[in-house]
Amino acid sequence: MNQTLSYKWTASPIGNLKLVASDEGLVAVLWEQERPGRVVLTNLRETPTQPILRQAEKELEEYFSGTRDVFTVPLDMRGTPFQKQVWKRLLAIPFGETRTYGQLAEQLGNTRATRAVGAANGRNPIAILVPCHRVIGASGKLTGFAGGLRAKERLLQLEGIWNSLFCDSVRT
Repeated sequence: MNQTLSYKWTASPIGNLKLVASDEGLVAVLWEQERPGRVVLTNLRETPTQPILRQAEKELEEYFSGTRDVFTVPLDMRGTPFQKQVWKRLLAIPFGETRTYGQLAEQLGNTRATRAVGAANGRNPIAILVPCHRVIGASGKLTGFAGGLRAKERLLQLEGIWNSLFCDSVRT
């Protein structure tokens, strides 16, 4: 039998976010307009008072208000072994810094795995806390993001590493 996962919705400056947790940790931070099938979770029950969800919501509020740059909520990352390797590399990208897909592939010891890193990055279910928004294209352009490029731009601006004028010039 599948474990029941708790969820709650929370408002943020980049839209409503669906927080999902197990008893072990945060499983997902999903977008209101989530692409069907990107992250598949079953046995969900709305439980807004679940402690991990409350902690995640509080930490996200602090992040968006500019008073938090490191998250401490426990994570329950669910994916393939390769995806988990990529996601652990994302966790190592410091607040206020970016990496390219190629740099992540190199850190994993396979410079030819850039596309596989991009695919794993795109399947990251724990948006913001596992900072896939900090990964940019080799040219310095913003590339795919499940929450949309405007949300990615906003998160990078929040972290002080993206200028909206520059962003507009590289997006075209």
